[in-house]
Amino acid sequence: MVVSTRAERKAYFASLPKPKARGWIHTIMAPLALANGILLIIFAPTVPARIGTLIFALSAVLLFGNSGIYHRGNWSARVNAVLRRIDHANIFLLIAGTYTPLSIMLLEPARAALVLGIVWTGALVGTFIHVFHIDAPRWFQTLLYVALGWVAVWFLPDFWRSGGPAIFFLLLAGGLAYTIGALFYAMRWPNPWPKYFGFHEFFHVGTVIGYACHSVSVWLAIFR
Repeated sequence: MVVSTRAERKAYFASLPKPKARGWIHTIMAPLALANGILLIIFAPTVPARIGTLIFALSAVLLFGNSGIYHRGNWSARVNAVLRRIDHANIFLLIAGTYTPLSIMLLEPARAALVLGIVWTGALVGTFIHVFHIDAPRWFQTLLYVALGWVAVWFLPDFWRSGGPAIFFLLLAGGLAYTIGALFYAMRWPNPWPKYFGFHEFFHVGTVIGYACHSVSVWLAIFR
């Protein structure tokens, strides 16, 4: 079948049955992220660090939990539209939520305020766009995710100096995992087993790997 325009491609992919694995990756991750978040909050050394880890935990549980509900269920058009908007907006919230505890624990207060001001402003703008312009081109959505995820690249030397090489390279590895997953989402590729495990599942795997890398970096920041 030849699919030419964006509208035709969207209709074509929407008409395909969901792969059997759709949603299960994030469904399994939701309780794991909750448990991890609770432990991070318990072991966080200061009140600001606890607030930062709480924000990280909430953003992760919201992303994985809502994604599992959205992708596993068969919803009415109205409910599906709401869950889809939340699903897309949550990516921005998790990006900003990840920067929050790391900036609080590793950066000087003024530097942390600058980083968090940038990423949370970007997250709110991205959330607004995805809530009110949910049908924006897939490449544009991906560009927004990737741009916000790497916006603090200018501050990586600060994270190197304060956190050390392990945290630095975990941040890079997690960012690359998110980016590669986002590219899979944008290109709808690879799609080797459409009935069981498609391109969207590879995207979800990328988010899990990215979250895991960044979670370890938060743990290292707590115990450094």
